[in-house]
Amino acid sequence: MQIFKLIYKNAFRHKLRTFLTIAGISIAILSFGLLRTVISAWYVGVEASSANRLVTRNSISLIFPLPISYKDKIRQIDGVSNVSYGNWFGGIYIDEKNFFANFAVEPESYLKLYPEYVLPPDQKAAFLRDRKGFFAGRKLAEKYKWKPGDTVVLKGTIFPGEWDFVLRAIYKGRDKNIDETQFIFHWDYLNETMKKTAPLRADQVGFYMISVKNPALAADVSVAVDKTFKNSLAETLTETEKAFQLSFISMSEAIVVAIQMVSFVVIIIIMAVMANTMAMSARERFSEYAVFKTLGFGGAYIAGLIFGESLFITSIGCILGIILTFPAAQAFGSAMSQFFPVFNVSVKTIYLDIASSLVVGITAAIIPSYRAVSISIADGLRRIG
Repeated sequence: MQIFKLIYKNAFRHKLRTFLTIAGISIAILSFGLLRTVISAWYVGVEASSANRLVTRNSISLIFPLPISYKDKIRQIDGVSNVSYGNWFGGIYIDEKNFFANFAVEPESYLKLYPEYVLPPDQKAAFLRDRKGFFAGRKLAEKYKWKPGDTVVLKGTIFPGEWDFVLRAIYKGRDKNIDETQFIFHWDYLNETMKKTAPLRADQVGFYMISVKNPALAADVSVAVDKTFKNSLAETLTETEKAFQLSFISMSEAIVVAIQMVSFVVIIIIMAVMANTMAMSARERFSEYAVFKTLGFGGAYIAGLIFGESLFITSIGCILGIILTFPAAQAFGSAMSQFFPVFNVSVKTIYLDIASSLVVGITAAIIPSYRAVSISIADGLRRIG
């Protein structure tokens, strides 16, 4: 118990230096936590992917459509339990800065495929009845203050024109990593309008979403789907939902790597700051350590004092940094919701914060403790005054 009192007194012997070091560690942990949360937000779609869902698109590119007639052939493939389809709509709400994902889908099969989108039963029934209806995520509805029954107009980019929709349901995510900023409406509404305004673009979909009976069948079903449409006018590429999401992330992989590197540079910088603090503290106490040695205390005891002080200071900074990370992440997530619809501090990030602070605390104490232990009693006592 006595050693803990000494560690505490030593840590706050120079209060200003200690408080500045703690502040530096807190800011570093806060920065590290936010950067790691950005990386987690980048991969949130991958984490939310289901192992028993596949995505089929045109083998050339996602921008090329597929015939709607493919759905019946896909349903007949062994291992397929459900098939849905849709189009990326790319509509704009009022202004281009108001970006959010909006899709046209076959509603009943889509909602069966994605049970993580939780809709109130009465609102779900109202959405299914109304061909011009749509359902939106909770965060999206809150952002624009939409209520069930409101009419929302999107300006089409891929599908030109002014498109009127009626909000019929607001969904919540079953899990924390579910995107609650999506806008989803009936594919039939889009297709019927295309038949009138652009007949050549009617009866086409951008992608198929396939549910397999068992995740172990995913690879076989993917091969079977692509084999079915091989040498057709629109050949397909089928992959797991996770692989589909990763294909988008790979386009910005350089940015993700850069953020990862910056996050570790932050830790290296604060490690240098902490090492300097401990070196100064140990240098000032060489005479005290020499006295400890004359009284019979061994090198392990002296090293314990130095390591304990270093870990004590870094622990306080880590705790403060973690506490500050949550409100900072909430503010950042609100400001950047257009780019990061899901921005939550994960348990993994907290563990990384703790691990980083431990590494900093231990590393910063190695050289000072070595010097304190190895210095002779005579050399230590010479430093008095």
